[in-house]
Order: sequence, then C-alpha cells, then structure tokens
Amino acid sequence: MPSTEAPISITVKTAAGSLVTVRAESGEELDQVVALSVHAIASAAQELESAVRGASAPAVSAQSVAAAFNATEIVTTPGAGARQCPHGTMTRIHGLTGKFGPYKGHFCPAKQGDMTKCTTVYVKAGSAEFATFQADQTKA
Repeated sequence: MPSTEAPISITVKTAAGSLVTVRAESGEELDQVVALSVHAIASAAQELESAVRGASAPAVSAQSVAAAFNATEIVTTPGAGARQCPHGTMTRIHGLTGKFGPYKGHFCPAKQGDMTKCTTVYVKAGSAEFATFQADQTKA
C-alpha cells in the first residue's frame, strides 16, 4: 500500500515536550513551509535554548505552533495512554510482524482512503511507552 505521508519530514521536540513536525513533498516545498513558519520554529528553538540554560522559557503553546504550520494537534489523554485526533479516539494497535519487526502505535479511526485521515503515531521501540503500551488490538 503506498504511503500517504510526504516523503520529507522533520520533527523537533521542544524542552516542554511539544513536537513540531514539518512535512513536504519536495525540497522546494520544505523551503516554502519553513519560510512561512520561521516565527513558530524560532519560538520553539528559543524555548529549548532557555531550558538548556535553566531560564524560564517564553510561552509557546502547542496550539500556536500547530496553527503556524496549519497542522492538527494530537492530544494525549493522561493516564490511559489514549490519544485523540479530529476523528475521535485513536486505536492502540500492537502488530507482531511489521516491515521492521513488531510495532506499536496509535491509529486514526477514520476510514481507509479518507484524505483527512491522520498520520499514525508509532511508539519508539525501547522507550518507556513501548514497554508499558496497552493495545486495544493485536495484529498478527
């Protein structure tokens, strides 16, 4: 099945835990997206630098960064490990055999082929979340 994600993806995690992801189909498009979003990227970098120096960071919200990138914010529900997207609660799936071996991730509930379907949020192997991940479904 062909991927619906853009072939170029850059993700930066701020000290506060916010993720800033830029996706583009080409290097030229990436340049345009970054140029339009320089303020949000600069704010995220300033927040990170302030945290490294031990100073208090300027207020940067996930909503403002998402708005600057014309992106969708995915909210994590504390405790249960459930994630929300604009289509509802994401399904937690543990796959036993994937392209790179076993995988765990949060999958959008929108129907396959829906152009607005959100990107799957995979849990990184070896992370604390991977070890404690409680799947809603297991796929062979």
